[in-house]
Amino acid sequence: MAKSSGWDPVLLISQIIAMQTLHYITISILIPPLLILFAEPHSLEYEGGAANVGMIMDWREMAGRPVSRTPDGGGPWSSWNSVWSGGKQFQGSGDPRESLYTGDIDPARSWIIAVCWILASGADVYYLYSLIRRPRLILDFSLTLVFIHLVLTTYYSSALPTSLFFWAVMLVSAALLVIAAEQLCVKREMTEGLATVAPEGDDMEMGNLLRRD
Repeated sequence: MAKSSGWDPVLLISQIIAMQTLHYITISILIPPLLILFAEPHSLEYEGGAANVGMIMDWREMAGRPVSRTPDGGGPWSSWNSVWSGGKQFQGSGDPRESLYTGDIDPARSWIIAVCWILASGADVYYLYSLIRRPRLILDFSLTLVFIHLVLTTYYSSALPTSLFFWAVMLVSAALLVIAAEQLCVKREMTEGLATVAPEGDDMEMGNLLRRD
C-alpha cells in the first residue's frame, strides 16, 4: 500500500520490484499453455519450447523475427550452413529438425505472445489498484514497468526493438494500465471520501433535529 505522505525510497523500489515481478509471473503463466495449444509445435520446439524464457524476454519473438544464430554469430543464412541451439547442432547434422530452419516464423506465435502481454497488462491493472492505490502515481509506475521491460528485452536480445508491432503492443499496454488503473483508483477515493463525509453529515442533521425539538 502506498504511503500517504513523505518520500520513502525503500517503499518506492519495493513497489517497482513487486510490480515487475508480478507482471512476469503472470505472463509466464499465460504464455506456455497457449503456445502449446495454438503455436506450430515443431517450430516452437526449435526455438526452445513454450517455456523458453526468450518467449517473454526477447522482443523478436513477439515481433515474429528469427532469433536463432549460427556459431559464427551470423544469421540463419550463414556460410557455415549449420545451426546450433542448446549446445546441439541441428542443421547439417542429419537431425530431423534441420528442415525447420528455413528462416520462416510461425505467425501464430507472435500473436499469442502479444495477446498474453495484453492479458497480463489487464492483471497489472489490479496490481496497480491494490499496491499503488494513489491515482497520481499510476502513470509513473505504469511507464516504469514498460520502460524496465524495454531495457531488459534490449539487453537480452542485444538489439534495440525495431518492430512497429512490438511498439504498438507496448503502447496499448501502457494506455490500458494508465487509463484503467487510474480510473479505478479515482473511483475508490471518491467512494471512500463519500463514506467518510456521510456520517458527519448525518450527525449534523440529527443535531439540528434535536435542537428543533
